[in-house]
Amino acid sequence: MGKRQTDLKEALNRPKKINEILGEQIETALEGHKRSKPELFFSSLSAGLEIGFSVFLIATLHTLYEGSMHPAQLHVLLSIAYPLGFLFVIIGRSELFTEQTTLAVLPVLNKNAKLTSLLAIWGIIYAGNILGGYIFSALLAWLPLKMGMIERESLVALAIHFIDYPWYVILGSGVLAGWLMGLLSWLVTSSQETISRMLIVILVTTVIGIGSLHHSIVGSIEVFTGFILSKEITGFDYLNNQLWSTLGNIIGGVVFVALMKFSHVNLTRSVTKKYDEQ
Repeated sequence: MGKRQTDLKEALNRPKKINEILGEQIETALEGHKRSKPELFFSSLSAGLEIGFSVFLIATLHTLYEGSMHPAQLHVLLSIAYPLGFLFVIIGRSELFTEQTTLAVLPVLNKNAKLTSLLAIWGIIYAGNILGGYIFSALLAWLPLKMGMIERESLVALAIHFIDYPWYVILGSGVLAGWLMGLLSWLVTSSQETISRMLIVILVTTVIGIGSLHHSIVGSIEVFTGFILSKEITGFDYLNNQLWSTLGNIIGGVVFVALMKFSHVNLTRSVTKKYDEQ
């Protein structure tokens, strides 16, 4: 019994090999491809609502400390608040579009799922995330203001901060954010314990916050809330930001994580097989 427990402990503590991580990701993604559409939609709707708490906390801190802190210090503080909603979503296993830009692609690359299934999953999860975000935006633009918790100026300032760029800058920023979210999905799978996964979520999403990178779901909530509250932010501003940040997130997750990791594992397998044959 003692030896079996020791072997189990060593197996749990052993870092996963890259092919093991890919295998787990493909298996997890296949479960998503097989889930019913209503189940997938309500999970993604939940994620869209839950991730809004990042915006809620950021706006609250902005209201409390704007003008009393150096702008650089305030920016770091708001970035530290950024991971809250991601912890709710990722550790709680709700469906987030920017995770699925990497995860759902892998079974298609491995020829276990069809492209039509991938597009259906992306469409359902994206729609659920965005709708959940709209609901949270409506609450955010009303209740905290009535309670005096958040100032209207803070919510508008957060929105303007994300739309005040040319389209190609939003696209590039979205690529970096999608790349980081893809890496986050990969690292969460490679981790053995919940605490390790939480630390990874905090680390990676804090980087997104500090870099002010465009995340299509969080950004949708921030900009749509500003659109509700201010005439300075137009429907075109919202749609322009949403289009390019979404496209950037997809490129970042698919090209720089899914394709790269999948190609890496397959190249490693080919080299190993060739070496064994020799």
